[in-house]
Amino acid sequence: MAVRQADVVLVGGGVMSATLGMMLRQLDPSLDIVMVERLDHVAHESTDGWNNAGTGHAGYCQLNHTPETDDGDVAIERALQINAQFEVSLQLWSYLVEQGILPEPTRFINRTPHQNFVWGEKDVAFLKHWFERLSAHHQFREMEYTESRKDLEEWMPLVVKNRDPMQRVAATRIRHGSDVDFGSLTRNMVKWLETQPNFELMTACPVHYIDQRDNGRWKVRVKNQKTGELIKLEAGFVFLGAGGGALPLLQKSGIDEARGYGGFPVSGQWLVCRKPDIVEQHHSKVYGKAPIGALPMSVPHLDARIINGEPVLLFGPFAGFTTRFLKQGSVLDLFGSLKPTNLKPMLSVSKSNMDLTRYLIGEVFQSHPDRVESLRNFFPDAREEDWQLRMAGQRVQIIKQLDNGGGKLEFGTKIVAAKDGTLAALLGASPGASTAANAMISVIERCFPEKIRTPQWQERMKELVPSYGHSLVNDEALLTNVRERTLSILKLG
Repeated sequence: MAVRQADVVLVGGGVMSATLGMMLRQLDPSLDIVMVERLDHVAHESTDGWNNAGTGHAGYCQLNHTPETDDGDVAIERALQINAQFEVSLQLWSYLVEQGILPEPTRFINRTPHQNFVWGEKDVAFLKHWFERLSAHHQFREMEYTESRKDLEEWMPLVVKNRDPMQRVAATRIRHGSDVDFGSLTRNMVKWLETQPNFELMTACPVHYIDQRDNGRWKVRVKNQKTGELIKLEAGFVFLGAGGGALPLLQKSGIDEARGYGGFPVSGQWLVCRKPDIVEQHHSKVYGKAPIGALPMSVPHLDARIINGEPVLLFGPFAGFTTRFLKQGSVLDLFGSLKPTNLKPMLSVSKSNMDLTRYLIGEVFQSHPDRVESLRNFFPDAREEDWQLRMAGQRVQIIKQLDNGGGKLEFGTKIVAAKDGTLAALLGASPGASTAANAMISVIERCFPEKIRTPQWQERMKELVPSYGHSLVNDEALLTNVRERTLSILKLG
């Protein structure tokens, strides 16, 4: 059996692999890149519009990113970081639109104001302080705050219509927020890559075997599900960007850096409304505060979305317990990920998170009327018959081994790379897709350290991402220039 030689193998056809493939192609067109995807089409697992929150996570409306401190202050550092990371993605997409690589921006991104909405004295006081802290920073200076019912009738008419007039409410708004159809974005990137020399897409080809040769190159064996053919690949660099499937593949790689990592799978569900007379009344993303005990990814929000060109409203997500690592995965995924090196951290997390487990199981057994009742906190006039339940994507949260051998459940994303830089994997979920460009720059810096230091790659990277090498958090003038450009090109201004 002939071995297909390549410079790079990208495992997974989602936004992470597509972004890395796109950036490497722009940095060095001579690289031979192979993308392998277990499904028969790309971007239909976590990246797909129906499986992904699509908010364009910019820290504008996710209150869980800014927890209240013990002394009553608000910790804003993570929101600043996430916002800066999303600005990196906007810069890359703007460049690709300018070059004609991506289509007209409204095909994958649309201006959708990002708003917070809270009710009750305590949460109104929190939101006001949150607004004061964040709007004082240049990244959030355009943010507005109101407690006025008249303002809210303009900002979010469905939310305030027929609401108790005695209930104290408050909201914030960033007008240049966005809704991103990451499925459409990714499919368009892969479509362009397929037109380029030295790029091959293999669909319906799950990875069955991965191992490193003595010379440092990686052997990757995939099986074509349509023909039954076994295909042998060999590459100098492998990226595992397979969403929930990344952890099992990372474990198969055998690299020392994979030891101790486990995964905690979580499912999600949306309430979906497609009725035009309702959809046409709501044109923003309205986030609230998460219930006590809820996952960070379960912050309730009433979302205006455009998925595959169709305007819809989504509410949720409602979390749930699952043992699958992928939406189209196996119920044995969780059990198959248990290894001698991660068993103690996994058991430690399981023991210390019983409340979370009970919460997730409770979410699973909610009735349709229960879910619609939650929706009425955001849309008082919601009717059960106008909303249908739809499964969202699977998420695998990271379980990381601690120095004492125990484990910690983490809710971010993490890049795990071999010390020789020949293999990297992206684990975790939120904020995920929105920070893909920034995450893949980190992969390039860690796994192509000599090349990224060359003048050619440095210059090219700054064409792709003009702020590269500088801090948008600290440099107000740079942020102003970058944001003015991206909002114009992507039609978000």
